[in-house]
Amino acid sequence: MKEKKITAVRVGVLLLAALFFAVLHWILREKVPERQVRLAVLACTAGISGASFFWVRFHHRQVALFADDICEMLDALMAGREPENYFPYEDSLSARVQGKLMQYCDMMKEEGLQNRRDKETIQELVSDISHQVKTPVANIKMFTGILKKHALSEEKREEFLSTLEGQINKLDFLMQSLIKMSRLETGTFVLHMKEAPLSETIARAMSGVWAAAERKHISLEVQCHEELTALHDPKWTAEAVGNLLDNAVKYTPDGGTVQVTVEPWQFYTKLTVSDTGIGIDESHYHDVFQRFFREEEAADKEGVGLGLYLANGIINKQKGYISVKSQKGKGTAFSVYLLS
Repeated sequence: MKEKKITAVRVGVLLLAALFFAVLHWILREKVPERQVRLAVLACTAGISGASFFWVRFHHRQVALFADDICEMLDALMAGREPENYFPYEDSLSARVQGKLMQYCDMMKEEGLQNRRDKETIQELVSDISHQVKTPVANIKMFTGILKKHALSEEKREEFLSTLEGQINKLDFLMQSLIKMSRLETGTFVLHMKEAPLSETIARAMSGVWAAAERKHISLEVQCHEELTALHDPKWTAEAVGNLLDNAVKYTPDGGTVQVTVEPWQFYTKLTVSDTGIGIDESHYHDVFQRFFREEEAADKEGVGLGLYLANGIINKQKGYISVKSQKGKGTAFSVYLLS
């Protein structure tokens, strides 16, 4: 409706301008006497002045209405209400500006929600860290107190010191894992993706589990052609594969086998870590990737339940993914899919 009024006023002004030029043309062609010329010019000037005044007044009112609409909308948005005067499908300047304001408001709402989610994540992390650190710290305090207050034999003293060292190592491992977890969740670690040989990445991952595998007489096998490459960050991918290998060695009985195989696919390169361990119940396939999750059968094993969580997060950040297949008592296979 507003657009129609504006168009009508424009047409009126154009008609007055056309009339002015028509009169001017008549004066020049007919050689009208001076007195009549003055009267004609005066009439045209008065008409155009009146039209101009009306035009200015009309536009002033339009600007005032436009400002009122925007202010009403801003008041509603600031109060958390839906604007009543917003008509998104109306073809007008007011509707276009209001549309942009609504987009900006939606962006601010989403940013606020993200900030609240980040705050909740930080609170959860602090709570998790506090809970996980509590036990080793309490043990360290207890053993330190015993060593300070009691006269112990050399043999008993060495035993307590060894236990204390184990608790310190556990605390150090826990803190390193929590730091990696926080970096992963807050996105503060930087990936350096490149086309690199997977054999080198696997070798780096294997170096972290050789000693544990030897102690349990577990055979480590690798099937990977040296020329096979994938788009990945070698350092962080080795960290992820190392966590899978650590789990495999940890939950495989003495004398078992842990194997790494690599095969190229059309869009991905598949890297599988399989073992002959205790296996995972199918109902927990998704749960094992949650932070601090541990099955009841694994409660007596060392660890805090962050290895698979970290591995999954690292691979996801590289636009890959991890799948799992397992049979209770027969073993587990974790497959990592990296972009080829």
